[in-house]
Amino acid sequence: MNLHALWIVALAFAQHGLTASTSALPSQSVLVEPLSFAVLGANGTFRSQPRALFNPTNTTPPFFQIFDESFLDLLPQQAFIKQVAANATFPFAFEAPIFDPSTNEVFFASSVSPPESSLNHTNRISKISMTQVEQALKSGEANINVPVTTLDLPATVQITNGGTGPFKGSLLLATRGRGSLPSSLVLANPRSPFNTTVLVDNFFGRQFNSMNDVKVHPHSGRIFFTDPGLGFIAGQKTTPPELPAQVYSFNPATGLVQTVADQFVIPNGIAFGDGGKIAFIGDAGVFAAVTDQTQPATIYAYDVDPESFTFSNRRIFAFVDSGIPDGIQVDTEGNVFAGTADGVTVWNKNGVLIGKIFIGENVANMAFAEGGRLVILANTSIFVASVKATSNLVVS
Repeated sequence: MNLHALWIVALAFAQHGLTASTSALPSQSVLVEPLSFAVLGANGTFRSQPRALFNPTNTTPPFFQIFDESFLDLLPQQAFIKQVAANATFPFAFEAPIFDPSTNEVFFASSVSPPESSLNHTNRISKISMTQVEQALKSGEANINVPVTTLDLPATVQITNGGTGPFKGSLLLATRGRGSLPSSLVLANPRSPFNTTVLVDNFFGRQFNSMNDVKVHPHSGRIFFTDPGLGFIAGQKTTPPELPAQVYSFNPATGLVQTVADQFVIPNGIAFGDGGKIAFIGDAGVFAAVTDQTQPATIYAYDVDPESFTFSNRRIFAFVDSGIPDGIQVDTEGNVFAGTADGVTVWNKNGVLIGKIFIGENVANMAFAEGGRLVILANTSIFVASVKATSNLVVS
């Protein structure tokens, strides 16, 4: 860290009644006071690219970047961020993370971008054992790389982009589809023989565009999913879009599909807060067919109608400063976690940025595991961060 960076951190500590010599901060963390960069000045260095990283202290990642002292409530004193699996030659860990408490495993999908996901190739679903991760962490291994096991799923699963669950004991996957094969919601058995069941693949006879992310409403059991046109942008679909970019609900008891929200460029991550009363939807419009920094990189909040389950009262919850809000997860205290271009960005329930789990590279999604573990997918690697937070997902 250079002298200027040290001065910024020291100033931040002083303004919070701390000094750089204290041990008040957890390990592997840096406090960055927003006042320290509120004015960059005429000779300041400004960011001009949407994926540019904001690291004013030039701290070597990974680390916890603290913007508000309330972020400390989420960090144990011996907090850590540790790489636990890696393959520099293959983007094996990109999306659809699902923690299965019955087996203590985390499932995930490889990259949804070409060449891994293309007109001629679907991506793969794999898993790691959190039991093996914990054993490696306790052993003090310097370089952890636990085994990654790939599932042999049937051809009904084509380019998995989103995932949640377990839902009725199965992995709930949102697939883009491929070529003329339809986008669909699929249940996949997490155990051999990994059989699958397609829940829905059309809106009254019209193909969905390319489903992106999915969550189950905590009380109604309805399934909600986003449906942008990314499969067409990536050249993975041959059928033209037949529907607007929208958010839908699916009632697995009746088979009814209902549109619940529209007016998006690229609807992406989805999550629920406040016991299902609030829905969060990320719009990744900045990275549509043409990168345009004036388009949304925004998480919107909605009220969820308790009877119709449609979304209303749209308002801005947060705008992402680096990349887009990709996968979204919410903890039991209402804090919102989103995968962004620099790692995992965290806001409190009021939309105030409180901190980041700064990986230094793009993170599409993450999942809470047991024992205060956040499993972070970083494309060619997986990180585990220790946090004092628990997922608000309801597992069935």
